[in-house]
Amino acid sequence: MKYSKVIMLLAAVALSAMGCSKDDDKTQAVVQEPEVVADNIYQFKVLDGQGDSVSLSTYAGQVLLVVNTATQCGYTPQYEDLERIYEAYRDSGFTVLDFPCNQFGGQAPGSYDDIHGFCTGEYNISFPQFAKINVNGSSASPLYVWLKEKKPGEIQWNFTKFLIDREGNVVRRFEPNANMTVMENAIKNQL
Repeated sequence: MKYSKVIMLLAAVALSAMGCSKDDDKTQAVVQEPEVVADNIYQFKVLDGQGDSVSLSTYAGQVLLVVNTATQCGYTPQYEDLERIYEAYRDSGFTVLDFPCNQFGGQAPGSYDDIHGFCTGEYNISFPQFAKINVNGSSASPLYVWLKEKKPGEIQWNFTKFLIDREGNVVRRFEPNANMTVMENAIKNQL
């Protein structure tokens, strides 16, 4: 009996620390994304398609375009422009980092292999593609929490892009419908 009271007390303290109680109404709960403290993008680790950890410091000194993508979205044809831009500037130190995301209308269904097979088969992408992530809410990738702190605002849809300079700082955000020529010019200005 004594141990069960201790366990119940510890559970209550843990729930309290998480901002929960046994009486929480989940329909009214609002989960705040945690603040991520990082000086630059190179301090983050992400998962590749095989589930292995990859440090973004691998890309130190490069200009990066970080994009959340989907394979069944009206913006999916942007893969063609992303690959064209990547091929044009990769030798100058530019890389696209592709993060599939299924949070918007379920438009990135399937496994990593399904998504990667589609992207390489349909759009011949050759830039790095990582494991599927969430970009909003309590399960958002810490990378995306940080990106949204640097260029505020929730991610509204697939193909939101963040331009990162050679020092790992976020310099610009492009919404999904942004003009690709304007974005390409911004990339060239960082190179």
